[in-house]
Amino acid sequence: MARTDDDTWDLGSSVGSTATMVAAQRALSHREGLIDDPYAEPLVRAVGLDFFVRALDGEISLDDIDPRFNARRAAEGMAVRTRHFDRLFTDAAAAGVRQAVILAAGLDARAYRLPWPAGSSVFELDQPDVIAFKSDTLAGLGAEATADRRAVAIDLRDDWPKALLANGFDPTQPTAWIAEGLLIYLPPEAQDLLFDRIDELSSPGSRVATEHIPDVSMFSDERSQEIAERLRTYGHDIEMGELIYHGERNDVIDYLTAHGWDVTTQKTRDAYAANGFEFPEDGPMGFFADMSYLSAVKH
Repeated sequence: MARTDDDTWDLGSSVGSTATMVAAQRALSHREGLIDDPYAEPLVRAVGLDFFVRALDGEISLDDIDPRFNARRAAEGMAVRTRHFDRLFTDAAAAGVRQAVILAAGLDARAYRLPWPAGSSVFELDQPDVIAFKSDTLAGLGAEATADRRAVAIDLRDDWPKALLANGFDPTQPTAWIAEGLLIYLPPEAQDLLFDRIDELSSPGSRVATEHIPDVSMFSDERSQEIAERLRTYGHDIEMGELIYHGERNDVIDYLTAHGWDVTTQKTRDAYAANGFEFPEDGPMGFFADMSYLSAVKH
């Protein structure tokens, strides 16, 4: 179903189901020993989406869906992504930053699994149902946050800066922000507003990480549709082409540079190489050859 301005979701529907998809890939990456995220798999199982549970149980083989994309390739791709965003936080912490914000947190468990220094606060923002589900599930698992976790239950289309400030956020202190896998689900004008607000709330020394995808049409092209058709035969009904917002949008690299941020980018191929992996040009990950991982520091 196509997006609307007032749509909502949980972790089993619409945009929320993509958070479960990403967590399932993190679970595979954890199994392969490429990242440390022991919470990804139990969270996916708690959501209970049939396709992802069956895939984790080995009842569905990814290479049956596409021989060029097996579990190891899925694990490597997610390891590259996860390590990039982990590094933004750990590097910021090493530089003395003690305030972190995870935008559209989904099933992200970084507040529980990263080695946060004493005095660190981690703010997680997402839809109320998403925040409640993850908080309750992790509590049921006996998980304890390794930082002062502050869950902010709010839609990013609402006045989230006000909610962030009400939960103890200090704009006079440098902040580490991540917007992981988020921008394509925002209308172009909402992307601009998101970074306007990040910039306004960021004191010098703040950091941000995200992805830069120069052309979102790949999510609805012929190759993408072919894979979607195969997935539907296994009960996987996430339609990426319907969940993202198309049309031209401002270049996030240019935006941050113009607002006084020092921007560093790394193409996907180079990120794979830096992590010791070979980029799979022939598989679905080839869609992301032109994508860049981005990190920036505010002057």
